[in-house]
Amino acid sequence: MKKHIWKLLVVVLGILLLAGCGMNDSTSTKEKADGPVTIYVTRHGKTMFNTVHRAQGWSDTPLTKKGVDVAQDLGDGLTDVDFKAAYSSDSGRARETARIVLDSKGQKKLNAAESTQLREVCFGSYEGDLDENMWGDVAKNLGYPSQEAMMKDFATGKVTLEMCLAEIVKLDQSGSAENYDTVKKRMQDKLKSIAKENAKNGGGNVLIVSHGMSIGAMISDMTDEYKGQQLENASVTKIIYENGKFTVDSIGDMSYVEAGQKK
Repeated sequence: MKKHIWKLLVVVLGILLLAGCGMNDSTSTKEKADGPVTIYVTRHGKTMFNTVHRAQGWSDTPLTKKGVDVAQDLGDGLTDVDFKAAYSSDSGRARETARIVLDSKGQKKLNAAESTQLREVCFGSYEGDLDENMWGDVAKNLGYPSQEAMMKDFATGKVTLEMCLAEIVKLDQSGSAENYDTVKKRMQDKLKSIAKENAKNGGGNVLIVSHGMSIGAMISDMTDEYKGQQLENASVTKIIYENGKFTVDSIGDMSYVEAGQKK
């Protein structure tokens, strides 16, 4: 009888040990699965509307030769960065930039997942209009005699992009223009989704191709370094995601493009 009890105890102990090993393996796997994510957020290459100074938010024009060239330079400058995933807005200029960057750096098999959340600000009825008309109307609404006068205060921070977009919403006749908080929320929501998904998959480097104002809105309350400055075409804003927190490492960095130009 005692012999049978002893055998039973040995079996139970073995089962418990195996279960324990399984739990340890599971924990180990989970620890390995979570990793830091380095996110390279870039503005698309230069477009036709950028060149002729027309408002381009949800409206879209193709990259110019300079736009293609700067995207290729960026790809060449990112050759040593292995991207685990790539994303872009669904605008053609962002999609085209993402493809050129990935092809130039040698990751032709990686495709960028498109998202409407990564779009530029929508300017409503000002879409496609001359920049001077849109910003001139904003200046008048804010009590300035001219766009130039407003921009002087914009440079010092007295006038902010948030204030300007609020005026565009008031002036918009279509009811589709977006305010600053709307853009910031959709951009940050997508950034969090991308970061969490890739962290669970072990972390690594991620490419996002988006738009100047939207990128600025996204990082506006994530760092004290962003003062509303314009982000150049193909510039890189690098964001680190680790332990559930975002850190803005650099803003509007053109060093990758410059490195690519030397190759």
